[in-house]
This record gives sequence, C-alpha cells and structure tokens, in this order.
Amino acid sequence: MESQYNIMTLFADGGLMMYPLLLCSLVALGVIIAKAWTLHAAHRGAHQVLEAAEEAARAGNLDEAMEISRGTPGPTAAILMAGLRRIQQGSVREGEIDQAITTTGAIELGFLERGLVILATIANVAPLMGFLGTVAGMIEAFGAIEAAGTVEPGLVAGGIKVALLTTATGLIIAVPINICYNFFVTRIDTLIMDMEQGAQRVLNLAWDLEKDGTLSVYDDVPVARAAVPPSPTPGTTRIEEAEDS
Repeated sequence: MESQYNIMTLFADGGLMMYPLLLCSLVALGVIIAKAWTLHAAHRGAHQVLEAAEEAARAGNLDEAMEISRGTPGPTAAILMAGLRRIQQGSVREGEIDQAITTTGAIELGFLERGLVILATIANVAPLMGFLGTVAGMIEAFGAIEAAGTVEPGLVAGGIKVALLTTATGLIIAVPINICYNFFVTRIDTLIMDMEQGAQRVLNLAWDLEKDGTLSVYDDVPVARAAVPPSPTPGTTRIEEAEDS
C-alpha cells in the first residue's frame, strides 16, 4: 500500500507531462505484447513445415503438401502455399512462380513489420517529452525565485523535482522500448531467412519437376503473326479486282 502511494505521489508530482508519458507507455506495452505473440507464432514450426511440405511434394502428393502449408501459420508456409498452388496447375507462365513468391513475401514482410514504427516513434519521443517536462520544471523554479525575490531551497525544490521526474520517466520508457525494438528486428531478420529458404525450395522443386516433364513452362506472350492480305487469283489484275469490288 505504501509503495502504491509513493508511485501515485511521484506521478502527481511530475506534473502534466506525466499523462502523455503514461499514454505512450501503455501504447508501447500493447504493441510489444501483440508483436511478441505474432513473431512467436510466425516462427513456430517454420523448419518443420519446410521439411514436411517438400517431402510430400517430391513424393507426388501436392495436395498433401498444400494442406501442410495451409495448416501452418507464418510467412514461410504462406510462401510455400503460393508456389505449390502454381505448381499444382501443371503448367505455369515463365516467371509466374517467382512473381507469386515475391508478392507473397512482400505482403508477409509488411505484416511482420507492422507496429515497429510505433515503437520507434515512442522510443524517440518519450525522452523528448521528458526533457520538455524538465524545461517546464526549471521555468517553474525560476518563476518562483522571481516572484519571491530571493533564492531559497524550498522555492526551487518543486520545479527541480518536476524536471527530474519527467526526465527519469521518459528514459525509463525509452530504454526497454529500444531493447524490444532491436529484439523484434532481429527476429524479423530470422524470419526473412526462413522465407528465403522456403522460396528456394519451391524454385528447386519447380526446376526438378520441369526437368522430369511433370511441370511445363510456357512463354509469357506468344508472338502474333502479322495479318497477310490474300494473294490475287492467277490471271487477275489489280484493275480488274477494283472493278469487281
């Protein structure tokens, strides 16, 4: 009870700047929890789905490989699904599998990086807000000295306390957010490596199936023949053709 009272007292003594700092900390906490769960679910089972889906596909069970990829969450399984769906058709346009994998990877990467901008913004803004509270506290302290016309510790103590509390709060918020941000970036880099492995395995599978004749690859745009006017019948001149028309 006493510690709770001390925390509330320090919060009240920090001044108005403590409210936006509290809001920043709550938003950052929500983003950190959501991002930690998302990255954990995305990384879980990535290597297992690569092995199981490739083994099923090379055995000729493309439906089973797609079912394995569909039942596993994460960007790696999504890339496998995008490639296997095209391979299952039996014939693909040249570069179609590469394009599908690239598009799916860009979408999944955008989903993985969602929320990092919020964390980076709060990590940069929280110390600045604390410094702003420091300036406000010092202005309050010098205003009290100016009003009293004398320098006494009791006059400036309140303003200096506000300055120190807001600065400490801003740094306390920014430090763990920076740590979490860097940790999430490292996890995303690991997931990108898993996605590249999935893309490479799909391309290798497509290459092997093409060599075996199971998968056919055709050109993107067939060359169209130019329209050739019919040749005149033998013994007919152009003048006679014009008269007939």
